[in-house]
Amino acid sequence: MNETHVTVMGNVATKIDHWMSPSGVPVARFRLASTVRRFDKREERWADAGTSFYTVWAWRSLATNVASSVARGEPVIVRGQLRIVEDERDGRRYLTADLMASTVGHDLTRGTAAFVRVARAQSGPHLTHGPAPAWPPAEAHDAAPFGPSGGGGADTPDAAPVAAVAVSAPGAGTDGDEPGPGPLGTPR
Repeated sequence: MNETHVTVMGNVATKIDHWMSPSGVPVARFRLASTVRRFDKREERWADAGTSFYTVWAWRSLATNVASSVARGEPVIVRGQLRIVEDERDGRRYLTADLMASTVGHDLTRGTAAFVRVARAQSGPHLTHGPAPAWPPAEAHDAAPFGPSGGGGADTPDAAPVAAVAVSAPGAGTDGDEPGPGPLGTPR
């Protein structure tokens, strides 16, 4: 009831891991990198100030849709419950920030997307109803692609591109007759 809900904007830092839990519930996981930008008055330009990494968890139909719609490097907005998880491995203590996602979507200030509605699952109520599986999931420790620090590395392969959602640069695909968006995304 008193959970901490947050909204985080950032880039997908790893491929999307997608599997079925032992109880048959689809699960997806990826790392999200959120970089703070600050305006440097001395230099008169924007500069990166620091990056926070989150492990995003999605369940049921959201997990399936994330796995088929989102790829590494894409800008997304994630809303969900924030959980700080303590873990001890090899005598060292680790803290990770996990987001139990309730919503994931592309950041349309940085590109375009085409939405494709999926039919509701007819196979059973486990996709849309019922409590979330136990936390933390046992599968996370068995198939942990993220090293001891919890961060994705250069050896993490990219996710396959998906035809249902296309992300492109602002103004791409216009014939030049239409003006693009003005300042702050407002039409000109």
